[in-house]
Amino acid sequence: MKSLDRRSALAIGLATASVAIVKPAASQTADYKETTTAPGVTVREYGQGMSMIPGFKTVTLRDVVVQPGAKTGENTVMPNAMVCHITEGELQVVQDGKTFPAKKNFVWTCDKGTKEHVVNSGTVVGIMRITDLKA
Repeated sequence: MKSLDRRSALAIGLATASVAIVKPAASQTADYKETTTAPGVTVREYGQGMSMIPGFKTVTLRDVVVQPGAKTGENTVMPNAMVCHITEGELQVVQDGKTFPAKKNFVWTCDKGTKEHVVNSGTVVGIMRITDLKA
């Protein structure tokens, strides 16, 4: 065995002490309301906050989780303006009769009264994050 000099002993001691001090991160609790809206479609509502955007009093955040082969209700009328973002997977969006693909990180908007639904024709879960802009 090799001899241990003072500098190496000090470094090992400090490393050991720093590992002992670090606490494991506490896991976050699920802080959302989850609702099944159609077969294979789950909505997670996260909360509401005040808006600084003119014309909108509040904003809410929710995720629509769409399993492979599932779709949301057809021609759903949007109750308010919103910003949509695909965080996982890919969905086919049908907005006012026009279809377009929405891949991961794609962003689009809807206005109040827009008719829209999404279809997951892929093999992985699609997640659409929606920021609702409420008047």
